[in-house]
This record gives sequence, structure tokens and C-alpha cells, in this order.
Amino acid sequence: MTEGNVAFESSVSLESLATLGEGHIAYVKQIRSEDVPGLFPQAPRIAPGLKLFALHAADGTPIMLTDSREAAIANAWSQELQAVSVH
Repeated sequence: MTEGNVAFESSVSLESLATLGEGHIAYVKQIRSEDVPGLFPQAPRIAPGLKLFALHAADGTPIMLTDSREAAIANAWSQELQAVSVH
């Protein structure tokens, strides 16, 4: 094992891992406006070069897009989701 890499065995299936936190946890991720069409195809065109924040369900499904991290967290709380940040 090298420094920074941790190896472990788990009895959790990939399917179980994929649904971990579903319905309880959401994550906030900073994205670029250029990434919006791929995540939110229904969104209107947005000027390039903007930093935005996307709220995703635990399984990665996009929930909302905003220009404020605080607004994304508030939306998660309003849906009774625990918001975590992803860097």
C-alpha cells in the first residue's frame, strides 16, 4: 500500500453502495456553466465562464441548479435532505 492509497475489502455490493443515502443525502457540487447542458438539458443557454452550483441526489441525479451554494443547501433542507459538498 502506498501513502494516500487505502485498500480494504467490503461485503457491501455495488448495488447497495449506489443506493446508500438515497432519499436522505444530497450533494452540492460547483460546476462551470459549460457543464450545464449535459446535466440539465432542459435549462436555457447560460453564458460561458460562470461558476454555478448543482444539487444532486445521492445517486447522482441532478435536482437543481443555482448561482449560490447557500441556495442549493437551502433547497436540500427544504426537501429534508442532508446536503454534503463534493470537491
